[in-house]
Amino acid sequence: MDLQISVFLLFILFTAGHSFSCYVCSNLGDSCADQKLKTCPSGSSKCISLTVASQGRKTRQISVNMKMKECAVDCRSGSMNVGISKVSFSCCNTDQCNVQDVPDPPNIPNGMKCFSCDGHNCSNTVSCSGSEDRCIKAKGIVGDQSIDVKGCVSKSICDSTFIPNVQNITCCAGNLCNGAQSVTQSVLFLCGSLLSYFLMH
Repeated sequence: MDLQISVFLLFILFTAGHSFSCYVCSNLGDSCADQKLKTCPSGSSKCISLTVASQGRKTRQISVNMKMKECAVDCRSGSMNVGISKVSFSCCNTDQCNVQDVPDPPNIPNGMKCFSCDGHNCSNTVSCSGSEDRCIKAKGIVGDQSIDVKGCVSKSICDSTFIPNVQNITCCAGNLCNGAQSVTQSVLFLCGSLLSYFLMH
């Protein structure tokens, strides 16, 4: 009996000291060379890495590249393209698993197209690439303003159950299935909301 209690207490001592940790960084540039190891807060059981590539409106050439890593409560791997920016997400669930940077968002079209928004106009189209097999349409809420967002997205991102400040998320399969309409705000909000969801929760 004493041996069983001793083994149990040793097990508790060895396992209690181990905390889940992820690499963290936020870097405007091509890599997370300055990443640090962070003990994740209670409830976090996943690590996320992401790359955001913002493009010039007219040239569609990448003008800003940003790499980020953080702890997450929940996240999904995949990518999203809303015309003026692309985001690649990589999510893993083992200790310190996000040591590698996520590659830049895919640039090889997969044959699918979706409508995207550019200022007031949502009749623009964007070519989907990589795993982006769905079109997305969503409403973002900033204060008392509503923002329409459209583009290409991976099914895994569509399957997220809750994204703060984003409502009426609908995803559809098929070319241009997310419809063209006029809007009044920028499309960058959805990227910001997704990032805040993945990084803060």
